[in-house]
Amino acid sequence: MTEIKPQKVLVVEDEPHISEGLKLNLKLKGFLVKIAPDGPTGLAQWKEFEPHLIILDVMLPGLDGLSILQHIRLEDERIPILILSAKNTAEDRIKGFKNGVDDYLTKPFHLDEFLLRVDRLLTRAQWQNNEIKKKTPQNEIKDIYIFGANSIDFQNGNATCHAGDISLTEQELKLLKLFISNRGSVLPRKKILEIGWGYAVGTSSRTVDNFVVRFRKYFEKNPKKPAYFVSKRSVGYVFDH
Repeated sequence: MTEIKPQKVLVVEDEPHISEGLKLNLKLKGFLVKIAPDGPTGLAQWKEFEPHLIILDVMLPGLDGLSILQHIRLEDERIPILILSAKNTAEDRIKGFKNGVDDYLTKPFHLDEFLLRVDRLLTRAQWQNNEIKKKTPQNEIKDIYIFGANSIDFQNGNATCHAGDISLTEQELKLLKLFISNRGSVLPRKKILEIGWGYAVGTSSRTVDNFVVRFRKYFEKNPKKPAYFVSKRSVGYVFDH
């Protein structure tokens, strides 16, 4: 008989009385649980622990929950994420959903409601995974983004552009997704670092500038007069398309 492995839940929460309470009740339901008390640890545990579900606070030390959410969504669009936060306005919830959260529960909360939402998210994720497995390669739609004379194939990691046919690195693909998903909006260098690399502090903004220079060489007809990757003096960059 095949052994059924417990599903894994990552709780990113800096208040110990909440995180330990969630861990206890989730373990009683049969889940394997890990706690991350701050943003950078949360990102590291997401990579190492490979959870089936993430419970995410918004106001966290080191790196805020929305930046963590955006960072994860650049690499994984399917993992269910539930925000659990004291930020309870309609604007807060809308911001969470716009950035890709699956569900949003405000503090204080009822434990039974929380556990029902967890079960619902995991059930839905399992159904979606089963549907994806049923697809044949011929039925899969390639994730291709076209702008001007350029096209980016995110599935295969290639691009056809002014520089010719090129292969893109994992980090280049991640940053391109970030720019495209925020097209028309100014992205400050600090925010690009937080979302693109998961760094809250301590990394030079020149890291971002160097990648933008590279993108201009790839995708701009005239890199010295960029039409797509546009600088906003003393702030950051905007992808204009």
